[in-house]
Amino acid sequence: MATQMSYLLVLLLPLLFLFFSTSFSSATPAGYNVVSFGAKPDGKTDSTKAFLAAWAGACSSVTSATIYVPPGRFLLKNAAFQGPCKNSRVSILIDGTLVAPADYGVIGDAGNWLFFQHVNGVSISGGVLDGQGTGLWACKNSGNNCPSGATSLGFSNSNNIVINGLTSLNSQMYHIVFNGCNNVKVQGVKVSASGNSPNTDGIHVQLSSSVTILNTKIATGDDCVSVGPGTNGLWIENVACGPGHGISIGSLGKNSEEPGVQNVTVKTATFTGTQNGLRIKSWGRPSNGFARNILFQDAVMQNVQNPIIIDQNYCPDNKGCPGQVSGVKISDVTYQDIHGTSATEVAVNLDCSSKNPCSGIKLQDVKLTYKNQPASASCSHAVGSANGVVQTGSCL
Repeated sequence: MATQMSYLLVLLLPLLFLFFSTSFSSATPAGYNVVSFGAKPDGKTDSTKAFLAAWAGACSSVTSATIYVPPGRFLLKNAAFQGPCKNSRVSILIDGTLVAPADYGVIGDAGNWLFFQHVNGVSISGGVLDGQGTGLWACKNSGNNCPSGATSLGFSNSNNIVINGLTSLNSQMYHIVFNGCNNVKVQGVKVSASGNSPNTDGIHVQLSSSVTILNTKIATGDDCVSVGPGTNGLWIENVACGPGHGISIGSLGKNSEEPGVQNVTVKTATFTGTQNGLRIKSWGRPSNGFARNILFQDAVMQNVQNPIIIDQNYCPDNKGCPGQVSGVKISDVTYQDIHGTSATEVAVNLDCSSKNPCSGIKLQDVKLTYKNQPASASCSHAVGSANGVVQTGSCL
């Protein structure tokens, strides 16, 4: 009997070894180190082709794959990382810094510096993106004819995206953009650019659903977070903003036919020395756009010029909209537990459309001061209620 058992074990052991080794190998992600594809961590050698080759390998893998960027500075021109991939989990682990060309003209008209399209299950962890945008900002601020600039990191028509612990420095234009995406999580991200850097929105979301932004610090020259048309289900929590133009829904209504914004929560945010705090803005011209079911909760203002503002008469350079009124309908917006200091006497400014007045506006426990005195409020075409202690006074 013992001899028979020994004989069976001799037969079965190789089969068991083959089974388990196959199982574990299928679960082990394939690894792609960009240096193995020719990338140089010297900040001078163009590593674009190496990064694209690493992406091609990871994207074509039938099992989950990891792209690794070791310490060092890697020079990249504009690069498009295209999907769909053969697997639904590509992890990009960055221990180094990706550097854009110092000459802003190289990528300035490309639209995006690093661009992901039609991907599913991509995650980016750690690392620094250095857009080297200071030269382009100087060009724009001098009034010269300049490229529009490139977004540092863009995702388009993509699903199940995670960005964790990434730092974006000195983007030419927007830092991070999600367009046409679903199920996105941004966590522990740091955005840094000069307060006078033009059009350098921190995170821009449009035509996207189920987007979460957590535990993020944004200092830039434009909106810390901007929310464009077609956004549904956006959760922003524990965000520090400043310098910058605040967290802005809009601008909306630029086009006459436009999807609306709905189901947005901004919770536990701090604004320091910003132009705006919590802003909704729309172009002063006809549109079928809307913004509804929005909650601003537990925000702290520190010397903010416009802590709470709805501006439905947005008309930059007075072109394309003078003499018209906004068609965007704003409804069911709640401001709850908003405290701190205003840099101007009017801390709450609700300037709504005369054609489509704001409705369902709620102020709950809003305590904003100006020079150690309760700040004031101004309302135009706004309907709603004030509850709890509203030190600014209610104009609703």
